[in-house]
Amino acid sequence: MLNPSSYFEGQVQSVGFARHGRRQTVGVIAPGSYHFGIEAAERMTVVSGALRICLDGSAEWQLYAQGSSFEVAAHSGFSVEAMECAAYWCEYL
Repeated sequence: MLNPSSYFEGQVQSVGFARHGRRQTVGVIAPGSYHFGIEAAERMTVVSGALRICLDGSAEWQLYAQGSSFEVAAHSGFSVEAMECAAYWCEYL
């Protein structure tokens, strides 16, 4: 079953699904800056483009290019900056 979601006035779009009993989403982020608060731990993989990420509690921004990933702890969040449209895959851990 597919579960579409839209955030930040349509600037971030995702489709949720389950595979092998694990919840996942794939989506696209339009150029801009956004902050996400999360409940469950997750691994984000950049599928296309690049994203600058700053995890909550850190002052350091890191660039993640296509094919790279990062993890976010449960009950936390992260800020993201996209200079151009980028696609991601999110696995809930």
